[in-house]
Amino acid sequence: MDKKIRVLVAKPGLDGHDRGAKVVANALKDAGMEVIYTGLHQTPEMIAESAVQEDVDVIGLSILSGAHMTMFPKVLELLKEKGADDIMVFGGGIIPAEDMEKLEAEGVAKIFGPGTNTHDIIDFLKAEFGKEK
Repeated sequence: MDKKIRVLVAKPGLDGHDRGAKVVANALKDAGMEVIYTGLHQTPEMIAESAVQEDVDVIGLSILSGAHMTMFPKVLELLKEKGADDIMVFGGGIIPAEDMEKLEAEGVAKIFGPGTNTHDIIDFLKAEFGKEK
């Protein structure tokens, strides 16, 4: 049996809106992935530590607060410090196109904007981890 893709979905920072993160988490779960949702107000340290402890393949960050240029790089940095930079990071939220490009250049695998169909996220993750669609 194939190993399921393990995903940590997290809401870093002070952003208190998690409807989108919950929709994505449920869609990934429905697609057969193992999903851990951390809840609101997570620090980058908490997210990186949870990812390592849970032995996840990928972290999905949802940010609506405008702190994406701080939070995404910090999570990547902490994963590297923990020797876990093989954990892929993707994200979503209200992020300007120019910031998406910068974050992807810094190592974020992909940023999904508002209104993205959850099937696009599922297809992306399955393609990245060599699973059939």
